[in-house]
Amino acid sequence: MDLKAVFTQLNNEKMDYLKGVGTPLLVLAALAMVVLPMPPFLLDMLFSFNIALALLVLLITVYTLKPVDFGAFPTVILIATVLRLALNVASTRVVLLEGHNGPDAAGQVIAAFGNVVIGGNYAVGLVVFIILIIINFVVITKGAGRISEVSARFTLDAMPGKQMAIDADLNAGFITADEARDRRGEVTREADFYGSMDGASKFVKGDAIAGIVILVINIVGGLFVGMIQHNLPFTTAMEVYTLLTIGDGLVAQLPSLLLSIGTAIVVTRQNESHKMGEEISKQLGNQKALYIASGIMITMGLVPGMPHLSFISLGIIIGAIGYYGHKIIADEQAQAEQSATGTGMSTNASGASTPVTQEQQELNWDDVQQVDVIGLEVGYRLIPMVDQAQGGELLSRIKGVRKKLSQELGFLVPPVHIRDNLELDPNAYQITLMGVSTGVGELKHGNELAINPGQVFGPVAGIETKDPAFGLDAVWIGPEQKDEAQSLGYTVVDAATVVATHISQLLHNNAALLLGHEEVQNLLDMLEKSHPRLVEGLVPDVLPLTTIVKVLQNLLNEGVPIRDMRSIVQTLVEYGPRSQDADVLTAAVRISLRRLIIQDVAGASNEIPVITLAPELEQMLHQSLQNAGDEGAGIEPGLAERLQNSLSEAHQNQEMSGEPSILLTSGMLRTVLSRFVKNTIPGLRVISYQEVPDEKQIKIISSVGQQ
Repeated sequence: MDLKAVFTQLNNEKMDYLKGVGTPLLVLAALAMVVLPMPPFLLDMLFSFNIALALLVLLITVYTLKPVDFGAFPTVILIATVLRLALNVASTRVVLLEGHNGPDAAGQVIAAFGNVVIGGNYAVGLVVFIILIIINFVVITKGAGRISEVSARFTLDAMPGKQMAIDADLNAGFITADEARDRRGEVTREADFYGSMDGASKFVKGDAIAGIVILVINIVGGLFVGMIQHNLPFTTAMEVYTLLTIGDGLVAQLPSLLLSIGTAIVVTRQNESHKMGEEISKQLGNQKALYIASGIMITMGLVPGMPHLSFISLGIIIGAIGYYGHKIIADEQAQAEQSATGTGMSTNASGASTPVTQEQQELNWDDVQQVDVIGLEVGYRLIPMVDQAQGGELLSRIKGVRKKLSQELGFLVPPVHIRDNLELDPNAYQITLMGVSTGVGELKHGNELAINPGQVFGPVAGIETKDPAFGLDAVWIGPEQKDEAQSLGYTVVDAATVVATHISQLLHNNAALLLGHEEVQNLLDMLEKSHPRLVEGLVPDVLPLTTIVKVLQNLLNEGVPIRDMRSIVQTLVEYGPRSQDADVLTAAVRISLRRLIIQDVAGASNEIPVITLAPELEQMLHQSLQNAGDEGAGIEPGLAERLQNSLSEAHQNQEMSGEPSILLTSGMLRTVLSRFVKNTIPGLRVISYQEVPDEKQIKIISSVGQQ
């Protein structure tokens, strides 16, 4: 057994244990000082420790780069204030009990501050003490308290905006989910810190007030004790007890002043907090601050009249802590660097250990980049559109598009990852789905797009173009021409809206590509929370997940939203044991969703205007499909062309009349014709006879193929 390793482990465990006991011991010691009598020598040590602690905290606030790095500061203020007040109580007890024995009765620290600092003149000491109180209470503490209050209010008011900015960066793909979580935690910690500092500043203010009250009580109490109990003359009692009281007050007010300055420094600049004992131990270990504090304490100990043992010994201890603490941290960093950059070992097929080079360690699966489900690439002149710092509104528009589509389609649309692409034209953008370019466009950033909806009352001067989303005639105009274009009947939108509308149109048309196994499983998990019996056993007992995904994709391909997952799953549970064919199940689901389908295409009207096929044409198509045995392959090319022309004409007539364009056919032909017209005649919806609700009436507008 390696005894050195065992002792090292035991020593580390001991150090980890000792890291967290300092703060509880201080609190218990403060409580003990309030109720237990203390000898003057112990008071000297504690007063020296109190001054050293305040000095160390002040220096750390100065050398800390960001206030968030000293998140335990409010806790330190509380503990230091409690310790100082407990020392005041203990010193008051000693002064009143032993003050008649002379100026050294309450310890050398109080006597030194009474004799050395103010020259043994209690009148001078009283003036100095009052000046310190004014500086501390009126100037520093009051200002720090006001800053803490305002910072806490402003930080809380800014939280929603910061959270929205994080969400926008996450939606845009600038940060990952883990980075967003860390940034949200940082915002929360910042708000907690300033809220804590607002309360901690009240401790400092209360401590300053307590110093004044304790001074008055000690002087009055000392006169009473000296004159009544010990029969001292008034002048003697006044001199002895006032000198001791002022020395006691100065010893207490010096650390209070240092902490007040530290508080003012911190609140003018953020917070982070962890376990109290470990965090204070870690954050008070600033090597530079410890060395400076050690030097100051040793120097103060060398001043004639000062308590040499207390100050010099504490200075040496603080210096040793700084040296060994820095050495421990340096050793830990060296071990971490060695484990991170040192030569690793791997095991080959034969079991032998072989060195692993740095290049091999760096390459892993994280280096393989997956394609974005939805991507937006912009030229460099369009970067201000996605930069919120420059007033870009595209991120918020895209977030609104995702929310609207998610509500309409019935599943969460993936985020849009935005990046710049120097290969594009400066004013161009490109929309990708699964890494494939699906739509492109060109913008005039800062200009407005006047779109011709089909009927305008005159031209407008500008750069003629096409609306990238719908292909309508449009003109790029200046912002000052907006009112003129609107008065002529144009629809005027800004550049960000153009891109958002284009993205919305492409996502709506390609919704099936966005729905995968993970999204479907999430939909089933959500449904299971409210209908556990319905979902129980569906996958894989009734249907495999792949078939369910295919059915939902078929519905989205045909423009049917999947918001009503309850009805969809009920139909799949009912028809799944009869057939595993996705097209058959899709037809069954469409029948169960017929009211939703008709409402989407025809509204709430009881009469549905439809286009039908002549009986002879339907019979011919049925015969063609039966002979071909493959969907769509049996339609003779000449017949397909004539059918497309006739359906296009009927569709245009319906649009001109302002009525919905619906083709009503048999269930066998519906799937084939739906795929046939999807890209050739967009906007024409195909439904079967079985999908018409019983309460709806059919109104035949035209019959295609009628002689």
